[in-house]
Amino acid sequence: MKKILIAIIVTLTLFGCSENKLTRQMPIERKMEIGNEYMELGKYHKAIPYFTDVVFERNSKHTAEAQMKLGDCYFSQNKFLEARFEYEELIRLFHDYKDINMAYFQIGVCRYNESLPAHYTQEETEKAITAFETFIEKFPFDEMKKDAINYIQKCRYKLLEKRYYNGYAYYKMFDYSAALMYFDEIVELGNVDELDKMSLYYSARIYITRKDKENAVSTAGRLTERYPGSKEAEKINQLLQKLK
Repeated sequence: MKKILIAIIVTLTLFGCSENKLTRQMPIERKMEIGNEYMELGKYHKAIPYFTDVVFERNSKHTAEAQMKLGDCYFSQNKFLEARFEYEELIRLFHDYKDINMAYFQIGVCRYNESLPAHYTQEETEKAITAFETFIEKFPFDEMKKDAINYIQKCRYKLLEKRYYNGYAYYKMFDYSAALMYFDEIVELGNVDELDKMSLYYSARIYITRKDKENAVSTAGRLTERYPGSKEAEKINQLLQKLK
């Protein structure tokens, strides 16, 4: 049994080596054709080796296209770090590629998808904004400009969420001055949304806890005006009656 197993392993190894040799000897046009076929079938992991082989052929007319499709294959597998690397390589080596605009755009999308939830550090979100701003600056009339702007807005809202969570963390630690600094920043934007509502709510609670009647009444009024009938407004008004 052991001899049979060894024979099978040797056969598979020899077959693999033979297959690799045949692939290396395959014309570049054929590698691109097979890579494209696998890509159309959604078998991105099988397309990658063929595009990688073409990329190594730096003097081929297909190299830049293979570099782009290599990034697209990784992107389609949600391997955003690997995809971003390939797009960055395309920009570095083939800056005059006909679809270079898409590489710039996709870098921003990769950065956005690499970013952590709003509770955590937002370094990648900041970098995503920079990437999309670079795209817009370089291609101001590109049809993807609107999408880039939408991504920037989503990134900025995520940064706003981070500020709210910072404020809430300080609130839970009873560091009310620091909490108010973050909540005030959100409230002053004048958005009517969940972050604004909760920032007003916790700000009002802080003022009530401090027995700061003037600011408590003012903040409760803004909360009630913007979110009439909300449970947060109802709760704050109940607490305010006790303060009065």
